[in-house]
Amino acid sequence: RRPADTEIDWKAYMQEVEGFVNGTLDYTQLKGDTGPLVYPAGFVYIFLGLYYATGRGSDIRLAQYLFAGLYLLNLLLVFRIYCRTSKVPPYVFFFMCCASYRIHSIFVLRLFNDPVAMAILFLAINLFLEERWSWGCLLFSLAVSVKMNILLFAPGLLFLLLQRFGVLGCIPKLCICALLQVVLGLPFLLVNPVGYLTRSFDLGRQFQFKWTVNWRFLPEEVFQNRVFHAALLLAHLAGLGLFALHRWHSSKENILTLLKDPAKRKPASPRLTVNNILWVGSKERGRRQGRAGRTFAWIVFIFFSSNFLGVCCSRSLHYQFYVWYFHTLPYLLWCTPTTKLAHMPKVLLLGVIELCWNTYPSTVCSSLSLHICHGLILLQLWYGTAPSPVSHTPPPSRKPTAMSKKAQ
Repeated sequence: RRPADTEIDWKAYMQEVEGFVNGTLDYTQLKGDTGPLVYPAGFVYIFLGLYYATGRGSDIRLAQYLFAGLYLLNLLLVFRIYCRTSKVPPYVFFFMCCASYRIHSIFVLRLFNDPVAMAILFLAINLFLEERWSWGCLLFSLAVSVKMNILLFAPGLLFLLLQRFGVLGCIPKLCICALLQVVLGLPFLLVNPVGYLTRSFDLGRQFQFKWTVNWRFLPEEVFQNRVFHAALLLAHLAGLGLFALHRWHSSKENILTLLKDPAKRKPASPRLTVNNILWVGSKERGRRQGRAGRTFAWIVFIFFSSNFLGVCCSRSLHYQFYVWYFHTLPYLLWCTPTTKLAHMPKVLLLGVIELCWNTYPSTVCSSLSLHICHGLILLQLWYGTAPSPVSHTPPPSRKPTAMSKKAQ
């Protein structure tokens, strides 16, 4: 027998999609038992396919099988990213696969749309690692169209595009992202453009205090206060600025040089631990593989840290939001140097975070513990990737080469 709570969000999703099937193109009129539709158009199309595949949403067991397949695909994409960087010890993958009841519930029991968005996002990151930037931007935008939390990765993507292509080369990639959003939302934009934009991209939406996981220790009036929301936004922007200036940027030149043509910039400084620590290439693999490994680790670090900063400063985290960053936590914990004795504290941090997310309803203790764990990870990322005061012998200079068609 399926648990009764399986039907709550799934049924609402199907009701929202059914309104579209019945010809409703006014986004403000698409509703379910849990309220109005608040996701972009990509969500409608993907769950429309699930709607028909499961007999108009009636075969929940089949939907769970499909989401179990999505769960395995998501793990495959995550493992492929981790294998490219070789920073996480193998035993940690056990915790990622088997030790999270909450993640299994989000995927297979509750059938949320968050896992769909994250799986597409991890596919996009795999494409970025393959230097397929245009296809990666297309998939990134598709993930945004399923759920807007993917925008937490957007500052990292913008930084990488500027670093890789410069401001002029970055514009076509951003146009790909924007164009897909327009194409997907076009049927709704033609009927009620304001209604579609305000519903699907509502950045000011209020959250209910009873569902919050991270701010339970605050009084409800503070949690709902707009000044508190503005303070979190400022903290988020400040964190992104600090990481972009001092942890993501690896060149001796000013960060404004990202706006230049990449061929006219100085080579990256080898002093930054982000380059030297995040990847330690073996001598046997040669310089070329070492350089590629450093690039992979640098890209993943920027994406995952960008998202993590957003999670830390979120106005509210609900239980399904755990999937936003669960699969990135091992990398964030092990991307910095780790002695043999330091492995256990990192495993302990993973365990405490898991315990916080499995405490229902959340308590003052669980929400405070979650913030403490997030703070410790941030401190490790900041100090563990700090620039080294001693400069080593720079790598041999290379003449700028023409950009490959694959990268374009």
